[in-house]
Parts: sequence; C-alpha cells; structure tokens
Amino acid sequence: MSFRTISFTCLLVLAGAVAAQQTEQITPYVPQAPLELDKKHTLNLKDADIGVLIQTVSEITGKSFIIDPRVEGKVTVISSRPMGKDELYETFQSVLRVHGFAAVPAGAQMVKILPEAVAVQDGGTAAVPVSGKDELVTRLLPVKHVSAKSLVELLRPLMPQQGHMTAHENSNSLLVTDRAGNIDRLATIVSRIDTASDADVEVIALQHASAAEVARTLSSLEAGAGSTPLLQGGLKLVADERTNSVLLSGDKAQRLRYRTLVAHLDTPLSTGENTQVIYLRYAKAADMVPILEGVAATLTGTAVKTDGVKPVTIQVHEETNALVLTCAPTVFRELSAVVRSLDVRRAQVLIEAVVVEVSDDLADELGIQWQTTNYDGGENESGIIGGTNFPTGANGAGGIVGAIQDPTSALSNGLNLGYIGGTFSLPGVDGPLFQVGALVRALRGDGRANVLSNPSVVTLDHQEAEIKVVQTVPFITGQYTNASTGGGNGGGINNPFQTVEREDVGVILTVTPHVNEGDAVRLDLRQEVSALAAQVTGAVDLITNKRELKTSVLVPDGGLLVLGGLRSEETRESVQGVPGISRVPLLGNLFKSRRSSKQKLNLMIFMRPRILRDAAAELAVSSEKYNYLRSEQLRMRENKELKYNGEHQPLLPELSELDVAPPVETEGVRD
Repeated sequence: MSFRTISFTCLLVLAGAVAAQQTEQITPYVPQAPLELDKKHTLNLKDADIGVLIQTVSEITGKSFIIDPRVEGKVTVISSRPMGKDELYETFQSVLRVHGFAAVPAGAQMVKILPEAVAVQDGGTAAVPVSGKDELVTRLLPVKHVSAKSLVELLRPLMPQQGHMTAHENSNSLLVTDRAGNIDRLATIVSRIDTASDADVEVIALQHASAAEVARTLSSLEAGAGSTPLLQGGLKLVADERTNSVLLSGDKAQRLRYRTLVAHLDTPLSTGENTQVIYLRYAKAADMVPILEGVAATLTGTAVKTDGVKPVTIQVHEETNALVLTCAPTVFRELSAVVRSLDVRRAQVLIEAVVVEVSDDLADELGIQWQTTNYDGGENESGIIGGTNFPTGANGAGGIVGAIQDPTSALSNGLNLGYIGGTFSLPGVDGPLFQVGALVRALRGDGRANVLSNPSVVTLDHQEAEIKVVQTVPFITGQYTNASTGGGNGGGINNPFQTVEREDVGVILTVTPHVNEGDAVRLDLRQEVSALAAQVTGAVDLITNKRELKTSVLVPDGGLLVLGGLRSEETRESVQGVPGISRVPLLGNLFKSRRSSKQKLNLMIFMRPRILRDAAAELAVSSEKYNYLRSEQLRMRENKELKYNGEHQPLLPELSELDVAPPVETEGVRD
C-alpha cells in the first residue's frame, strides 16, 4: 500500500469519532502509474496481506479500489503461467470470493471491495459488463409461462447463503443477486422450466443424464429405495429409455416441481459426458480390466445388449497407465469406487536370510609299506619279488607299487619317507623300475570352516523375487571323438569333442511374500547354498556341496525364524594289513596302514522379513545400508598400511547431498 493510502486511512481513523453511527467505512486506494497493460504477469503470493494483492491488481489493471476496513486477512495465490490483465482480474475476483469478499463496480474505473454479505445489497446490474464468473451482479430473469413466485421456492436451495432472490409479481420476473456464474446456471434451469404446458402429460427429453436413473432417483427421494413410480399428489413419473425421456403426469404444480428437479439433474459431468479417464498410480491398468468388466457385467445385468452394443467399454492407455471408461454415470461411479479401493500402494517386504555353517574335520593316517626283489636280470631271468602295498587312491595312488614306477606318486599329503636302492627291470615292462625298499606315510589333518552368508532382497507384496550370488561353473557332461577320413597319407583325422553344462554355484534365494492384515508375513521361499568341494582323488569332474531348503512359513514383522538346520557328526576308520602278521603286537605295525577321519557339521538358515509400508520406511532401510557401506569406505581411507589410501580410495557421497526425502502421498486416482 502506498504512502498516500496509509495517510488517507489514518484520516478516516481520526474521523471515526464523528462517524460512529456509520455502519460502513470506506478506504479508497488510488493506484500509482499503471504498469504496461499489454504485458503478462505471473501472480504468486504466499501468506501475503490482502492489501498487497489489491495493490498489485490495481497497478496491473489500472483500476481504482475503495477498500472496506473489514477487508483484511492473508491470501495465497500460486500461478504457473503468465496472465493478461483480464484473466488476472478474474483470478482476483475468485480469490476474493474464497475469502468471503466481493468486488462491486462503482463506475468506469472504480471498484468497491466489500464483505460478501454487504456486497449483496450493493451488487451490480445487468447493464454493467461482466468481467468474470465470480463477479457479484444483480440480474432480472423474466418468466413467461410459470409463476415467478413458485420458482423462488424451487430455486432458493440452489443458491448460496449470501445470494438473494425475489419474485416481482407484477412483471412475473425474478430479481437475483449472486455470482455471475451461478446466475447463468439458474437462468438455464429457468429456461428449461419455463415452457408452455397445460397438458396432463409432459415429456421431458434429457440431454446428459439417463432417464431411467433420473426416474429411479426421484422415486427413491419420495418413497424410499425400491418404491413404485407412483409419487406424491397422484403424480406419476415414467422413464422412456428408447428416447431417453421422462414422462410426467398429474397436478400442474407438482409437475412444475419435478420439472425443476429433472432440469437440475440433467446437467453434464464436469469433465465430459459418458467417457471418463482414470489415471492409476500404483496398479497396472491392464490388470484392472478383467475385474472392472466383471463388476460392470454385474451392474448392467449382461455384458452385451441384444443389439450388440456394449453398455460399458473399458480401454487401456499403457503410456499413461490410464483406464478409459465409456458407460452411464451411475456405472462409472461404481467402477470408480472399485478403482479407488484397488489402486492403493502395495507394501514392500525386505527379506534378509542368514546362512551359517560351522564345520570341523580331523584326519589321521599312519602306514608302512615295503617291497623287495633279488631279480638281477641274469641268464635264468628268475627271482623273488614281494612285499606290502596299501594304496589310498584310485589306480594304485599312494601305494609303494606306484612309487616303483614313479617315486613322485608317493609324495602326497603328510610325511613320506622311502628308500630307493637303485633300478632294475622286469620282463614285459618298458623302462627301468626303481628299487623302493620301504615307504612310510604319516598324516594328520585338522580343518575348520566358518561360513556366513547374508543375502537380502526387497520385493512387492505377492511378487516373486530372486537374488543370486553365484559362480557359473562348467561341468563336463560328455565327450566323444569324431573320426574323419582324408589326410595327406590317406590316414584319418580324429576331432575330440566335449559337451559342457554350466551351473550356478553359490547362494540363491527365491521368495514370494504375502502381507495380510496384521503384522505377520507368509513367505513361500527356496534357499539354495552350494559350493565347490575339495578335489577328491579319482573324481571324474568337479564336486559341489549343495544344501537346498524349500518351505512356506509365517513370520512376524521384524521377527527372526530358523527355517532349517543340519547337525551331523561322522567318524570313519580304515585299516589295511597283511592277514595274520598285522595282528602281531608291535611287529604287526610294520605290515599294516591305518586311516581315520572325524567330521562335525553345523548348518543353520534364518529368515527375517521387514514390512515397508510407506516411503519413509523404505528410506530408513536404504539409508542404513548406504551409511554402512560409506563407513566401510571411510575406514579403508584411514588405513595407512594401504598404498592407495585417503582420497585415492572411492567414497560414496553423503545422503544429504542426494536429496532423497520421501515423497508426499496423495490420492491414488485423478479424475
């Protein structure tokens, strides 16, 4: 507000003692030089004084305002695009209406800003050009065929509390003071009612509403749902669906009353006629179609009419995930209610699995083997050969006989002691053989394992999820040789082939959560833990240890439940020796080999689900995991033993830098 306005207000306050009996004090506001009128402006105010809004509109439009002292308060106006002066003035009138004030023209460029209750008595006339639907005006609506006095009683419920309507009996007219938009609506209804009809039966053709639905609504209004078409005063109301008309018969005054109600109900919908668009936020539009078609068939009694025209058509617009419905307004309201109930935010579930395996392996082996011969390859080619042989693997591996051919084959795990006395040869054997007189093997193995796996996955309610932390390992499944003819010397060429199948080895978690009312989650899951075993002598290919669990359980939200476990203890003893001699005390130890092993295994699988019902819970879980990884990176940066430390190590940014505030939840359906 300018200095001139403030000064004038102060003068009015000083003059208040003289005009104490006056019910209305007016503060004029004279604008300064107006802004460029052709320029467009964007109006954005937040909790601003209403005087600031009036001053801004005055400077843009060039209008002068007289402000009632009772006009005060805070206003908020948010605009996303520039507006011209006429459009801006209409917006200004709408803001005044929201806050209970009105702008009343008082000349060519003078406008009074008054409380709405006072402005009704000082409204404009039809001769003044209307600048917007929210402008307060006074109009005279002529009536030709019906009584204006009877219309006042029928139309008064359609007016706001501050509106005013009076019947002028001499001219049979209606004097109405209200907002311009509502007066136009009343004038349309009056023109529909004001028709010459002295017949006992009236036919009212409907343009927007369904005749059967209007008849049902009016019948239920008078006598309750399911009543007969017979209404008050002997009036009958029947719907003709073929022409979409309503037939009225009975007393003239009663017909006038119901003609008014029918005209009021026969109005178009706010966004179209019988075709509506519903935008979905969470559900998939294509999945909603079968449900809505079933509901529509129930509401209409059949999916297809006798003439082949469907009363309800439902289409999907996949790009915007929207439903396009063409149906009667009543059917649309039912289907819209179903959509609102189903298009809700589904809960998500964080499933954390804990797989713990602790094993303890002990192995002992002690044995003595010996071989001797007096064969020297003389003329007789005869001699004695013999001894003991206790192999531990396939193809004689680990035995002294294998060491005669290849001494390195005896150098297995543990302590290996032997004596080689030279070489000799045997008939039928190519190459020299080593004279290994004795072989002593001693082994003690002690192995322990502590394995912890913690896979986790987030999935929607009733949606299967799978997480794999695996290696793809090749396994030989077959081999063959393809022999082909040809070659430079007429010989064939052999092409060996192997078939290989790759399998996942590691941790695999497959789970489907089901969240119902309450705080429990039903989980349908399959947990697989596999690993490559140590190479076993004589095995054709790789060996994997596999543990798999498949079950369905009920777990409380945030609770921990053991899904399964394995606890085993295995002991094995193996003694090889020469019959008879090996049982002789002390001496028998020279003729036998003893092996023993003991294995303990503890395997447990635990599961903990956490229901994430809103964006705040999801953000909390994500922030926890994110901050954990960032703290580990910071710890590595502080490790001085690393060659690349400090800023050379990668580091996640802080969450505050990412601006990951949870979104504000709003309604799920846009009409």
